[in-house]
Amino acid sequence: MQLRNSPRRFGAVHATLHWLVALAVFGLFGLGYYMVDLGYYDELYRLAPHIHRSVGILLLITVLLRLVWRLADTRPSALGSHSPAEILSARVVHGVLYLLLFTAMFSGYLISTADGSAIRVFNWFEVPSVTGRIKGMEDIAGDVHYWATWGLVVLASLHGLAAIKHHFVDRDDTLRRMLPVALKGRG
Repeated sequence: MQLRNSPRRFGAVHATLHWLVALAVFGLFGLGYYMVDLGYYDELYRLAPHIHRSVGILLLITVLLRLVWRLADTRPSALGSHSPAEILSARVVHGVLYLLLFTAMFSGYLISTADGSAIRVFNWFEVPSVTGRIKGMEDIAGDVHYWATWGLVVLASLHGLAAIKHHFVDRDDTLRRMLPVALKGRG
């Protein structure tokens, strides 16, 4: 198992961080979607938002680590079968995914800290409010969070479908080389 990227494939660190981020994004989206209909007397009314906020902060840390790793490690070459349009669209999509990720995470942070309170991350540590109390901020941040997360999940789903298309239709190693453990490839 190679930890670092090579010219042919992503290393285990990059790939593992990729899949952790994907799992967290879809898990947080599902939990957030579920949370909005919880009633005050529901036993998860307080627990679900705590989990959502805590995982969101851990996701921010993971994404920052992934960006640092991405800058420090080499990037595998594009596959020869990929057209210049595919290469450009992949770069644009990755950039927009990062933009939506950070927009969702920071707007979520602003929702949670609009009253001046800190976010307790699984009672391990606290992330303080940097804004203090700002009237109406949670409403604006809530709208931004809503649309950013929907955009993120839709684009990430299309990203995943494109990888599946490359695997099953184009029969190339696009998906295979993003797995944390190298599997025998086609070429």
